Amino acid sequence: MDAIALDNTDIKLLKLLQENSKRPIKELAKLVNLSATPVADRIKRLEKEGYIRRYSAILSNAKLNKGFVVFCNVKLKQHTREYRSRFIKTVSKIEDITECYNISGEYDFMLKIYAQSMEHYKNFIVEMLNTEESIGCLQSIFAMEEIKQTNSIPF
Repeated sequence: MDAIALDNTDIKLLKLLQENSKRPIKELAKLVNLSATPVADRIKRLEKEGYIRRYSAILSNAKLNKGFVVFCNVKLKQHTREYRSRFIKTVSKIEDITECYNISGEYDFMLKIYAQSMEHYKNFIVEMLNTEESIGCLQSIFAMEEIKQTNSIPF
């Protein structure tokens, strides 16, 4: 099914839900100047159309002892379909890797990894990533401070 065009009310709802997806329907309705039923219907439609993929809680990595954030650039040994598939399959199974992007430039992929410490990350590289034979080389970039982090899509 093709997605339908968003009107200003849909956009307002999406912005509000990005800020806090636990807002009650009545509060959302008041903020977009509609009654609760049309707002609930719009949200269901936005979910069905795929504008809203899922709802989740944003956790504190520091409180959960995962405050060591690493961006790891990966270059494959060869640019073959087999190596690409193997790498993607491996990465998809590793929980410590929270994001993976196929990128342009010198490297092929960029990973975001939350670790407990440098020691934990070193063990992760040795025991997990270095066992994947499709990987040619890695470049680790360590975040010293988080300046901005958001999961919101700008409108």
